[in-house]
This record gives sequence, structure tokens and C-alpha cells, in this order.
Amino acid sequence: METNQLHRGRLIDHLQLVVRDLPASKRFYKAVFESLGIGLSGEADDYFWTDELFVSSATSAAARGELTGRVHLAFQARDSAMVDRFHAVALANGGRDNGAPGLRTYHPGYYAAFVLDPDGNNIEAVFHGPAKRSAESIVVTF
Repeated sequence: METNQLHRGRLIDHLQLVVRDLPASKRFYKAVFESLGIGLSGEADDYFWTDELFVSSATSAAARGELTGRVHLAFQARDSAMVDRFHAVALANGGRDNGAPGLRTYHPGYYAAFVLDPDGNNIEAVFHGPAKRSAESIVVTF
């Protein structure tokens, strides 16, 4: 695996999900990423990745034959329409509803939707409301 670019300035360096059915997960996540304006960064026979998220089969060298347990991941959305699109696309590509798009009580303006991926992971897209960012991310290129 060769990573040519990293985005820094956030808590998580990377995350790996080890899944039962890699083609089903790839179909789901590729569609979800595209709904969020992100494409796949790369792929191989037994894994694929985007940004800091790696998804692999149990047969990949990094997985050591073990599936990950249930995980909750939240992806950032640029606006509430992107959250709505994420939810619809996820359901159309093997996801199961786990919370329709809408405002939540976590803090004012928290607009989110939740789906279960093909392995039962709770995947969320969230828009925290209008805000000013100093930058999209810090890009480190090798």
C-alpha cells in the first residue's frame, strides 16, 4: 500500500474496518463517499481506502484474519442536503436505515443521518451547521 498524500490536523490518523464481504462493502462505501464528494483513494485485491479509512477483507495481511467489531463512524457533510443525499445513496447501496436525516439534540444545528453498513457498523453523516473553517484540511504530500 502506498500513500502519497495525508491530511493532518485531526485526531484520527487512520482507521481500518475488516469486513465479511469486501465487494458489498466496496459498493456501499464507494457510493457513500461519492455522495459526500469524495472518491476512492486506492484499492487492491483485499482492501480499498479513502482518506484515513481503510476497509479490508479478513484475508488481508493487516487484518490477521479477524473481523472488526461494531463501529460507529461519522463522516463530515458540507450541508444538510449532503446528509440527505448520503442517506438515500446508502440505502440504495446495501445500507439499512438507523436514523433518518434530521436535526438532533446533540447541539444546536446538528443535522445528521445514520445507516447500518453491510456489516452492521453505524455510519453517520453530519452537518454541524454554518461555520467558518480556517482551511479544508492540512495536506502533506510525499
